[in-house]
Amino acid sequence: MNETFVFQLLSKKYKKLLDLLKKCPENQRDVIPEGFKNNIHWQFGHILYSTDYFVLGLSGNKRMLPDSYQTFFSYGTKPIEWNDEPPEWNVLIEQLKGQIDSIYDILNGQLNKHVEENFLNANTIGELLVYNISHVSEHIGVIITLLKILN
Repeated sequence: MNETFVFQLLSKKYKKLLDLLKKCPENQRDVIPEGFKNNIHWQFGHILYSTDYFVLGLSGNKRMLPDSYQTFFSYGTKPIEWNDEPPEWNVLIEQLKGQIDSIYDILNGQLNKHVEENFLNANTIGELLVYNISHVSEHIGVIITLLKILN
């Protein structure tokens, strides 16, 4: 697997995500349009949480985000069910910026390493990372749609 390409692709997706998040007015981050279950805040947090889980967790590395993020941003959660305030937008931005560098530092030279059996059916760390890039792309698409609807 061409590690340089995979890391550059992940970096490109994160840059796109950060550019989109800059375009999201503060008063629209938590709005759930009709027909949607989640808002931009959830989509953003879900990308951050899922990357931590899919890439670091399933590869056997130490996860970086607090366990509490699962209650806000894991699959199947919804903002209307949040009992507490989710992590602040600016905190999530800083974590996202640091996540890409941390993933590179931890996984550089490791993408061909075998991983334990998992629900993604990935055999290597590289496959986990490629799956995650696809997942990030999907949620970027939802964020683009939400921004268009809200604007």
